[in-house]
Amino acid sequence: MTDKKIIALLAILVLLCLVAVTGNGFITVALSVKWLLRRTLSPHNKLLISLAASRFCLQWVVIGKNIYVFVNPGSFPYSPVIQILNFMWDFLTAVTIWFCSWLGFFYCVKIATLTHPAFLWLKYKVPGWVPWMLLSAVGMSGLTSILCFIGNQIIYQNHLRSGRQPWNITGNSLRHSLETFYFFSIKVIMWTIPTVIFTIFMILLLISLIRHMKKTFLVLSGHQDIRVQAHIKAFLTLLSFIILFISCFLTLILSSASSTQFQELKYWIWQVVIHLCTVIHPLVLLFSNPRLRAMLKRGCC
Repeated sequence: MTDKKIIALLAILVLLCLVAVTGNGFITVALSVKWLLRRTLSPHNKLLISLAASRFCLQWVVIGKNIYVFVNPGSFPYSPVIQILNFMWDFLTAVTIWFCSWLGFFYCVKIATLTHPAFLWLKYKVPGWVPWMLLSAVGMSGLTSILCFIGNQIIYQNHLRSGRQPWNITGNSLRHSLETFYFFSIKVIMWTIPTVIFTIFMILLLISLIRHMKKTFLVLSGHQDIRVQAHIKAFLTLLSFIILFISCFLTLILSSASSTQFQELKYWIWQVVIHLCTVIHPLVLLFSNPRLRAMLKRGCC
């Protein structure tokens, strides 16, 4: 019965990942074509294509890793193949969070109508910072994945020295200590920093948008319902962006805090929950962007 549930969850996970691959793949291709035709890309679109491309690669890594552990349920969690897959997953997950955070930061600075001098200075400077923002995201994510890879290597080498005995007390103690303190601490720190940046600037943008909506509603007459609907749509899109990002962050933290084996049903449930958030967000980005939506309609036609 449990095997059937795991198979069902694997099928759902693969289906979710394929939907995410399609959405992120379309955004990546559409913006790449635009880049090739115009020989340039706006700072906002550079962030968007980086986020879509990283998520596109992440979904394939998730599919590959979970199919591998499903086919080899008894494999050691820190074997060379799993280490390579984990290294790619750690890097792509961290870089996706950073890209998403910088995109939220960029949205806030460019869209919010705050009048503080420091904010106006940021509005002028941020477009030129985008390449450095992308580079810093790659650098921080690379550091995260390298530190986790070193820990994985320590556990695997200790596993080899112990004669590959899964019941070895010393080996299990070392593994438990690293999983509880080393891996978890690194991931929490590296995931929390961009999440805090994202949350602060998204709250500022929400406050700015709410103030603007109040002013707009006071001056609008009944003949301007389209503008009212546009403001409400922008508010709901932004709110969904925040909820999905925070939900994804919390599920990643909770999943890292609970060490579950590949054979356990709980592992597969966590995988589905985590990647449900990553499936919805690219669809929100796709359908909330008028130009991408128009390109999608043309493609369908």
